[in-house]
Amino acid sequence: MRTTHLSKKHTGRHPALKAAVLIAGLLLASVAWAALPQPTPAQQQAAAAKKAAADAQAAKDKASLAASMDAVTARWRTRAAQEGWKTHPAVAIAAAAPAAAPAAGGAPVTTAGPATAPPGTLGAGATTVAGQTAANPGVKSEKLGTAPPSEDVKKAPTRAQPSNAKPTVDKGTPDVKNK
Repeated sequence: MRTTHLSKKHTGRHPALKAAVLIAGLLLASVAWAALPQPTPAQQQAAAAKKAAADAQAAKDKASLAASMDAVTARWRTRAAQEGWKTHPAVAIAAAAPAAAPAAGGAPVTTAGPATAPPGTLGAGATTVAGQTAANPGVKSEKLGTAPPSEDVKKAPTRAQPSNAKPTVDKGTPDVKNK
């Protein structure tokens, strides 16, 4: 029978050798990086022209999207007014700029300014005492005390059962004799 030693693992190479190879590779890469020539003026102009074209296309796409959103919003709001549906004020969208030409009969719906709280916050100061006690706290939460308890919350604690009580569901499990 062959004995195996599980406590020792052979990693293949000595850690110092691995570190030396890594350092040598980094040194070679840094020398190669430093040896790259600066771009020529023609290459710089071509890169600037490419960036300007990409920026112009992005601005065109952004304006097209904003105009499309404004048209859909205007059409929906017109229909909502005709049908008697309840509408809410338009939400400000920070990412989209107002369209160049407003929709028929009014100003564009999108406006500048943040629509939500900055990233990393819960909104409207909900983590502060002042934010929680405000008329309209930003976050409704049972834990923070800014929302009523859910209807599915137990009204009273569960009563304790006697230690010798039978289980609620008895599936006929046989008693174990080999204790």
